[in-house]
Amino acid sequence: MATLKDVARESGLTVGTVSRVLNNRGYISEQTRNKVYEVMKQLNYQPNEMARSLSRQKNNTIALIVPHIMHPYFSKLISCLELSAAQHKYKILLFNSKGKEEKEEEYIEMCKSNRVEGIVLCSGSFHTEKFKNLHCPLITMERFMDEGTAGIECDNYQGGLLAAEHMISRGCRQLLYIGGVNEQPMPADERKRAFADVCRKYGILFREENPGQVFYNDMKYYSVIQQALDKYPETDGIFASSDLIAAQVLQVCREKGMTVPGRMKVVGFDDEYLASLTVPEITTIRQPLKEMAETAISMIAKAAAGEMVAARSVFPVQLIQRGTT
Repeated sequence: MATLKDVARESGLTVGTVSRVLNNRGYISEQTRNKVYEVMKQLNYQPNEMARSLSRQKNNTIALIVPHIMHPYFSKLISCLELSAAQHKYKILLFNSKGKEEKEEEYIEMCKSNRVEGIVLCSGSFHTEKFKNLHCPLITMERFMDEGTAGIECDNYQGGLLAAEHMISRGCRQLLYIGGVNEQPMPADERKRAFADVCRKYGILFREENPGQVFYNDMKYYSVIQQALDKYPETDGIFASSDLIAAQVLQVCREKGMTVPGRMKVVGFDDEYLASLTVPEITTIRQPLKEMAETAISMIAKAAAGEMVAARSVFPVQLIQRGTT
């Protein structure tokens, strides 16, 4: 069975250099990295993951904690994070919190026992003080947390501003915002704040509905949307905080005989694949999830290597106009 020394000898490199390649530590040229992988393949060398973990006190695994793996937004985010992690030679350990706080201690202990290289936290239910003394980088995505190494967000305020100005420019004068989870403050709240600010600026009537955690977990907003339109029948434009909600707005509008975009204009958020599958296709605010995911994984690699990373990164969003406006 081939050993690390065999790989070093055949590649003409030192054992230390080969070890740095395997453990993704320090600067290694692409030429050197490729040479090591080629020799490993020729010798059929299989690194001892347990030994590497014990010697490094880490195991090249990144923990990813999300609140909902079935939600289209998180499915896409998980895919982007996994792809970027693989490019950095990391594996993903996925946790699905389902918004249940009782899972927190279990997840944190699992992260510690598995000696993860870092954690990407997307769940909004965790109490932040539980993440103290983790001894690994903690990157948060679209949530607030003082104990994190760094936070990554899209420009939610810009998104709300773009949505409101676009809908007003399309003739909307009776606007409704349908939100998601509102149990605790989140960066996504800025979407509503910006939307309301623009409505006040132009003297446009603005109302809101915030369904809450139960609807978020089930992903079924039909009854909330139906009741909101019964309450505010004069509504001529709806800004939904996700494309999932926006798609269900289209269902309710069809049920009520409200044509889109004739009688009703609809704007979603995220630019999930779902937004291009509905009829009409959904106008939405696009989050650059691929770039956000790449930054999260890159930050873990840099922080684990002792490099400084930005405490907060905010990514610009973009209005994607489609058939609903």
